[in-house]
Amino acid sequence: MSLGIVMLVHDALDRAGQLVRHWATHDCPVVVHVDANVTRDDYVDFTSALSDLDNVRFCKRRHCEWGTWSLVAASQAASEAMLETFADVKHIMLASGSCLPLRPISEMRSYLGKRPQTDFIESVTTEDVPWTIGGLDIERFTLRFPFSWKRQRRLFDRYVKIQRSLGIKRTIPDGIVPHLGSQWWCLTRETLTAILKDPNRPTYDRYFKRVWIPDESYYQTLARRHATRIECRSLTLSKFDFQGKPHVFYDDHLQLLRRSDCFVARKAWPHANKLYDSFLSDQPVVLTGAEPNPGKIDRIFTKAIERRTRGRPGLYMASRFPREGFEGNVTAARYTVLEGFSDLFEGFDEWLADTVSARVHGNLFARDKVHFAGGAPDFFGALSDDVSLRDYNPKAFLTNLIWNTRGERQCFHYGPRDNQDVSWDMAKDPNARVYVVSGAWALPLFHSNRNFSDIRAEAARLQKIESEHLTALRSGYARARSQIWSLADFVLNPTEPLQTVVDDIGPRGVGPLPSLPKMKSLNGFGQFLQDLKNQGMHPYLMGDFPAGHDLVPTTRILRKPYLVK
Repeated sequence: MSLGIVMLVHDALDRAGQLVRHWATHDCPVVVHVDANVTRDDYVDFTSALSDLDNVRFCKRRHCEWGTWSLVAASQAASEAMLETFADVKHIMLASGSCLPLRPISEMRSYLGKRPQTDFIESVTTEDVPWTIGGLDIERFTLRFPFSWKRQRRLFDRYVKIQRSLGIKRTIPDGIVPHLGSQWWCLTRETLTAILKDPNRPTYDRYFKRVWIPDESYYQTLARRHATRIECRSLTLSKFDFQGKPHVFYDDHLQLLRRSDCFVARKAWPHANKLYDSFLSDQPVVLTGAEPNPGKIDRIFTKAIERRTRGRPGLYMASRFPREGFEGNVTAARYTVLEGFSDLFEGFDEWLADTVSARVHGNLFARDKVHFAGGAPDFFGALSDDVSLRDYNPKAFLTNLIWNTRGERQCFHYGPRDNQDVSWDMAKDPNARVYVVSGAWALPLFHSNRNFSDIRAEAARLQKIESEHLTALRSGYARARSQIWSLADFVLNPTEPLQTVVDDIGPRGVGPLPSLPKMKSLNGFGQFLQDLKNQGMHPYLMGDFPAGHDLVPTTRILRKPYLVK
């Protein structure tokens, strides 16, 4: 006899009884603490069902609550009964009524038999762990916690705040350094006896009664005082989510648990029949002798936590709508936003669609309708061209569009005449590629026959909107990759900016552009801007357009020089 089990039981008594019987029939004595919250009738039925096992004992019951001293007291009572009743036990393991053995008990006993002086307990200082949940690290040991975190949360928080404001700190008893770790340990008889018979135990118990979550620090701290050799790890596989709650294992985790090579897993769902039938089976199994290695499945759990907290980039679901700033990428794939190009060129959409492999839309956020490619009334993801539906949540419209067209590059036009509610969303999106010809919105005004006073007012309004949009793109919070040309700079050499846009979207025609789209007439545009200035409006976003003569664009395609030998 080398291994004894101290088991804490509070619910699912049928499964707990099955586990007790499994341990006991494989020559591992068990001392069970049943929570006093369990009714008397259920307790009697539970103990009666196990009365045929002569190596099973029950200790005095007490009411247990998460995060309180009661859990430590329950394990102390059960451990004392184990040490007193079963003299041949060399290692004692703390388990719960949902801790499922994953490997043959004989293999575990053999493993411990080869390590007679080794204590298996996770025990680290507060400075060395990043996983303490609740904002309390060393304060767990320097403040008092007389109130229940679960039942008396307001009193708990208020009392912590009062102690902090008054600078109240408890004195840590001499001779101990606070440590933390998993509550599921496996200690040698010598170490556990030394902890329970320590002459300073009344002092330590009195101190830890007011420590927060003492079941994760009492044995972890005192083992450092008495152990000969500590393996700072638990033999029980227990995984926790981002809130500090334990992962529950279900039937579909069967192969995953087998790959871990761990001896015990916590916690198995009581109705996971396949798990219990497989691991508690008496069928012969191959003894692997492998070292427990929970790292084999750590990657999967890390991915699960990331998926739960961050979701998939660009996917928004009612079940886990992300908090602002915690959604990762705003969208699911790269897309291109073109600003000013359709105002400057004739037939630009057709030219771009023929030049690159992408879906080229019009102004998706126009005030009159959603201009999908080809004038379609609806699009992937059940998106409608109805403005009221789009404007109910413009950000969701954009993310829906990009999510449902993954694998196909989306391009669309945008400008100061459009709905600006997505301006910052695009600016903060790493997937956005934004190319702006600033001031190009003035060309439709230049070619219009409207009253000049109306033109001036509209130009001032549009310039203010575009200026705010450019501020977002240039902000320190912006993560989009953007490139901005003034209209004057773009007109003087349109080939290079167009080549930049095409190369980024790609990849239909790799290499120099075979042709350029036709630019709209700019004759008299410089004088138009001067007239706006004369009316008291300063059109600064267009760049330097001289009033006396017109800029002459370079329409020929520049080729790279080459040598002929």
